[in-house]
Amino acid sequence: MEKITAVDPLLKQDVPARVFIHTPVFSLVPGLLFQNGQEQQYLSFAAESNGEQHYFSCALDSNNLQMISSFPRGLKKSLEARFSELTFVHGACSFLSYLFKERFNLIGQEILIHYMDSHFYLAAFKDQELNLFNMFEVEAKEDLLKYIFIAMEELAFDKNHARISFFGLDEANGISKEWLEDYFYHVRLIKPHANQNYGNGFKNLKSEHLFEARWQMD
Repeated sequence: MEKITAVDPLLKQDVPARVFIHTPVFSLVPGLLFQNGQEQQYLSFAAESNGEQHYFSCALDSNNLQMISSFPRGLKKSLEARFSELTFVHGACSFLSYLFKERFNLIGQEILIHYMDSHFYLAAFKDQELNLFNMFEVEAKEDLLKYIFIAMEELAFDKNHARISFFGLDEANGISKEWLEDYFYHVRLIKPHANQNYGNGFKNLKSEHLFEARWQMD
């Protein structure tokens, strides 16, 4: 991180910064149960604390859901030395925010994947309600199949009716629509609707397949 902020022309500037933390350590808490200051307790059900951590949360679905996560305090101090105004957001929040906006376009059984080379987020909706969300590591494309099949079995999805939608896949991933259709009946490779515009010099951000570069949370 320090190397990046030292050489990137934009990050050299002291501008308001939103930092997306992609970590498998997170917990989803219903908004009605969430209390500020209890983030460490909520997260203790998902993973043991590893060293000094900074705990944070972000609201989703009109505050009906809170994403709780953490990262090392040392990283927070390094970022605070560079930027005077910081906001921390879990990397999955843009993806989930988008799905909640699109939920009424979903069918009765839907699995949605945000693929990012070494890991992916999997969300499963049943009757337009979120039933499952998690992050998985992937070493080979077969890992993708394994976790989808596990999710479908856990939720009793019918493979003849469930729709599987993928974000972030391209030819470089070695995963094609044709290959996926050998295993699933209803497959979509789609791109999120963008609600952000970029000036010259920053449009290449969209080619990085970063969900947060396309969809700005409310």
